[in-house]
Amino acid sequence: MTQPAQQQDPPGTTAKMRPQPRDAMADYDGRGLLSGKRALITGGDSGIGKAVAIAFAKEGADVAIAYLEEHTDAKTTAELVGKAGRTCVLLPGDLGDREQCASVVEKTVSELGGLDILVNNLATQAPVDTPEEISDEMWLHTFNINMHSYFRVTAAALPHLGEGDAIINTSSVNGLRGNKVLIDYSATKGAIIAWTHSMAQALADRGIRVNCVAPGPVWTPLIPSTLEAEHVEKFGQNVPLGRPAEPDELAPSYVFFASNQLSSYYTGEVLAALGGETLPG
Repeated sequence: MTQPAQQQDPPGTTAKMRPQPRDAMADYDGRGLLSGKRALITGGDSGIGKAVAIAFAKEGADVAIAYLEEHTDAKTTAELVGKAGRTCVLLPGDLGDREQCASVVEKTVSELGGLDILVNNLATQAPVDTPEEISDEMWLHTFNINMHSYFRVTAAALPHLGEGDAIINTSSVNGLRGNKVLIDYSATKGAIIAWTHSMAQALADRGIRVNCVAPGPVWTPLIPSTLEAEHVEKFGQNVPLGRPAEPDELAPSYVFFASNQLSSYYTGEVLAALGGETLPG
């Protein structure tokens, strides 16, 4: 897959992307792996979160998706979840706000009757040419969205989680190797990995598994809404597979970590889908 040079205003929408991403799990057949489960997915309106929501629904789960303000994308996701025969609760609002982090958990539990799976997937990024371009305000904003929302939503969710439940965090290849133009973003993604390792150890005795998916380049609205047009045109071409991933290709990793049938002995793991890129260590 190649994409023409293009740019959007953040946070970006799926409808304006060319080509359209594969994010509807159209060819995915569920096997009841998550039957009766209730999931909350942050950043669930589009991209990876959208594909995960639909895959979970096809596996038998009801879902709630938290997102900023991309109502059209969110409604499309809800419709596809509905077509899979499951409930989808829409929770718009800024998860950079600590009260909103608690609110989305409270509303999920109220609407779905409980919570079994939490997917922390929200993210923002802003490329820079030099480290000096990163202001204190920008640094704190990136951490507030990318890391603090994960901590706050999880803190609110923990009283509702127990034996057999799962937390899945989204990191990035940039959290594994850094990125000179995404310095603050990479720092948050590295923090998510370390936090995943720590939380997996801390929650092991409760039977709550905590794992992480760290993708390489993925074709989502985040890309044309945060990168310059000429960078979008080349996006993903540097990996051995020569292209970015589609959200549909990553969602099964989240199903794997969410399902006790598939991954009951996995906790504290980082699954890196990097299109053939290998890292030392």
